[in-house]
Amino acid sequence: MKKFMDENFLLKNDSAVRLYHEYAKQMPIFDYHCHLIPKEIADNKREPSITSAWLYGDHYKWRQMRSNGYDEKQGDDFERFLHYADTIAHAIGNPIYHWSHLELQRFFGIDTPLSPKTAREIYDEANRKLKEDPDLDAYGIFRKFNVYAVGTTDDPADTLEYHEAIRKAAKTKTKVIPSYRPDKAMNIDAEGFNAYIDKLAKASGVNITSASDVMTALTKRLDFFIQNGCLATDHAIIVPPYAPASDAKVNEIFLKARAGKSVTSEEAEIYRTYILMSLAEQYAKKGIVMQLHMQSSRNNNSRAFKALGPDTGYDGVTDNELAYKLSRFMDTLDSKDALPKTIIYTLNPKDYYPIGTLMGCFQKDIPGKIQMGSAWWFCDHIDGMTEQMKVLGNLGLLSRFVGMLTDSRSFLSYPRHEYFRRILCNMLGTWIEDGEIPADFDLIGTMVQDISFNNAKRYFEGK
Repeated sequence: MKKFMDENFLLKNDSAVRLYHEYAKQMPIFDYHCHLIPKEIADNKREPSITSAWLYGDHYKWRQMRSNGYDEKQGDDFERFLHYADTIAHAIGNPIYHWSHLELQRFFGIDTPLSPKTAREIYDEANRKLKEDPDLDAYGIFRKFNVYAVGTTDDPADTLEYHEAIRKAAKTKTKVIPSYRPDKAMNIDAEGFNAYIDKLAKASGVNITSASDVMTALTKRLDFFIQNGCLATDHAIIVPPYAPASDAKVNEIFLKARAGKSVTSEEAEIYRTYILMSLAEQYAKKGIVMQLHMQSSRNNNSRAFKALGPDTGYDGVTDNELAYKLSRFMDTLDSKDALPKTIIYTLNPKDYYPIGTLMGCFQKDIPGKIQMGSAWWFCDHIDGMTEQMKVLGNLGLLSRFVGMLTDSRSFLSYPRHEYFRRILCNMLGTWIEDGEIPADFDLIGTMVQDISFNNAKRYFEGK
């Protein structure tokens, strides 16, 4: 019987152990997509308690706590932690069980399994470390985990003042890079669209009276982001919009929305097609990576949405057809030689084969130009990450994969990169042990290091 989550956790054979400890473990982290708040980085945030670090704003954890019968209103700081300890004791089989224990081990040196019986001692020790340990403020965490860079998620109208403050203060070697996320400018059928267009106009200095003016404003803000170090964009979409129409039709729809009239779903798709296609051409021109996050079903519980707002644990997976529109979207851009480096994420594993096969139709110029994004959100567990990498290996070049990202709002999420690397090393180590690939540790070890860090650095920085 193996010890619970020891140094060879998830590494089930000698080859896996060697790949992880000799090749993966010490690689830097390029966390190219996350939701850390730039102000909190600039302020070098230190969490006041383990409850705050774990439970304030982590929808993964609250989702399971609700499944265990607890809600946000129950208890003080320790009582909430106790509720989480009880939830963890019932969460065997869920990745938060492993994530939470990895965080206890790596941040606090606590190997004791979390349960209601151990909650008080763990709470007290973690809080002591949060208060005293110099490695447990934001910059200390970056240093401790050798975080080369993080890509935050930022609105085009953002001033990026905190990114500038981070650079000027020069208190961390970690690059804090803004990522351009123009969803609010695309979602013409969303409440608040007109207020957002007014905000974008003010930020860009563009008088927005037409759909083409929206693109002028977005392009100006993209240039501003690039001046501030931006390497990538991000889009939350269900599937790629594909309803091409004339500029006149697009503008008619835009003016209808600006007049306060409702637009149909078909009209909204026409507008989104125009904006995303036009933006993609700019990304290609300026050498920026386009990230597409697809197939999420947001805010399914309307009662909870009204009470708590978005990103609180009430999202799910949707199952729209993707292949045709993705094919036409990419082909239209490619025919203009305007398809940027693109990472395609899906929340629904049914899409892995369509994505994996379509990627190969549009690869060009650089290794791995079109990427299948890492197993994301509901898929970033042992089975999900293994499945995503096996499909990628079967259909494309696993060795060119840009690897893991946290997609997290928490500074304590960096052990998820370790989790991913252990899963990767175990998969490749098993293939070595089974004679499916050669026991050439220079070759396979380099592949591990590339997927862990080097590929992402080359892909985003172009060097």
